[in-house]
Amino acid sequence: MDSGSLSSSAVKIGSRYPLQRKTSKDNLDRFIPNRSAMDFDYAHYMLTEGAKGKENPVVCSPSREAYRKLLAESLNMNRTRILAFKNKPPTPVDLILHEITLSTHQQDRTAKPRRIIPQTSERTLDAPDLVDDYYLNLLDWGSANVLAIALGNTVYLWDASNGSTSELVTVDDENGPITSVSWAPDGRHIAVGLNNSEVQLWDTASDKQLRTLRGGHRQRVGSLAWNNHILTTGGMDGRIINNDVRIRSPIVETYRGHEQEVCGLKWSASGQQLASGGNDNLLYIWDRGTASSSSPTQWLHRLEDHTSAVKALAWCPFQGNLLATGGGSGDRSIKFWNTHTGACLNSVDTGSQVCSLLWNKNERELLSSHGFTQNQLTLWKYPSMVKMGELNGHTSRVLYMAQSPDGCTVATAAADETLRFWNAFGTPEVVAKAAPKARAEPFSHINRIR
Repeated sequence: MDSGSLSSSAVKIGSRYPLQRKTSKDNLDRFIPNRSAMDFDYAHYMLTEGAKGKENPVVCSPSREAYRKLLAESLNMNRTRILAFKNKPPTPVDLILHEITLSTHQQDRTAKPRRIIPQTSERTLDAPDLVDDYYLNLLDWGSANVLAIALGNTVYLWDASNGSTSELVTVDDENGPITSVSWAPDGRHIAVGLNNSEVQLWDTASDKQLRTLRGGHRQRVGSLAWNNHILTTGGMDGRIINNDVRIRSPIVETYRGHEQEVCGLKWSASGQQLASGGNDNLLYIWDRGTASSSSPTQWLHRLEDHTSAVKALAWCPFQGNLLATGGGSGDRSIKFWNTHTGACLNSVDTGSQVCSLLWNKNERELLSSHGFTQNQLTLWKYPSMVKMGELNGHTSRVLYMAQSPDGCTVATAAADETLRFWNAFGTPEVVAKAAPKARAEPFSHINRIR
């Protein structure tokens, strides 16, 4: 085929498109007349008899024509529109537009400004001799705004209000290293778990050791949790023990279920439920109301969904029966549980070992710390679990996290032997709240116990 025939066919094809009839799909907006407003008799006359005068004009006298016009006016027949649409559409009301504009302005004023999440740490401190062990808990931030960290055989205290550092205790090599630290609710007393299965209680105001808990465990104590005057300890022997620190014989309850090391312990805000995670990949929920001093307490729920060690535990601050848990390197997931029913509400694959979890006290957000490969902190929006940001800086797995009393700052300690501080949760809105009732100190009536 030559070029001439090509151009000719192109013209023929192109000429058909401008004259194509529109299909019904093109006429999407259909006009529906108001039939009650129409005079069909007059319309029929104008379409038939009335049109004859135009198509076949007849010569008539001026008087006859004047009579016809007068008659048409008297009968209201001088109408040019056949389909008379008498009902006018309603005029727009300015008040509606004003209200919409007003509500838009109010929304703009009340909308929260978008929070900027810092990608780097605000402060970095050296943490030499930090034990690189996933199953230990070596960092805690007390209610008096003092951070405790265990480095090797020594516990150091860092006062966040003035930045001063002090040494609390150093244990001997045969007793160390230190395997766990946990502040009492009063922010003054602290429990220190040791590799030799003992737990020491210290008064940080006077730098004095109050007592040593012995005989409960046969191996190291890697996890601690306070519930008012009850100190719960979890050991490598799989035992969980409730110790009443006010009495001479402190052991009041024993929980047995884990077959391997207990690496995570957390009491709910109400103090009624205890969550425990272990190296046996199991998560247990224990009910304080069913605890017994005479026999091992039966668990409320035994949850087997995780496929690796369960260390990261975090109770939700705005929903009492919601628990978040994180699995180790063979699991890599964050799971959410209804602890009343034992149901798993959601599971999210994070792609790496979950070392620790913290809820934002002021917003519906969750922070997780991770190991290989990125060693990052990830901020999640709950309940959608959309990533809000990732915080990088550590060069090795982020083993431990602790939250400041105001809930804004997060401290992290990693195997790279650094302690970093992050403004992960932002600054909360200042709201006038009633002063909380002062808790009775667990050692308030004791000067010294041996």
